[in-house]
Amino acid sequence: MDQNISPLDFPVHHKQFSLDIQVIATQIGSMGTILHARKEEGMTTEPNFSVSVVLGKRDEVLLLACARQIIEHISSSGSSRSLVLSLGLKDHSMSTLKSIVSTVKESRVW
Repeated sequence: MDQNISPLDFPVHHKQFSLDIQVIATQIGSMGTILHARKEEGMTTEPNFSVSVVLGKRDEVLLLACARQIIEHISSSGSSRSLVLSLGLKDHSMSTLKSIVSTVKESRVW
């Protein structure tokens, strides 16, 4: 599993599997909230994305936004893989989530 350090000094692990891209960002040493994000194929020309909470906090809108930004970037880079995102965070601020998104974008594991 590859690892990057976010600008806020906590590890962001990522791994590419045959079907999914898994990202784990933790400040608490556990998986935290697990989200699944994917691009949905449809009849429209605009891409549709689905983000759902698999396990954990369902009322954290910023976590959903973080997963959506990452899957949109993965899709725009030409990959059709889905994303499994695990966020074990003490700090759910906008700056923390932006840091995670930028760290994942820089790693380009897809």
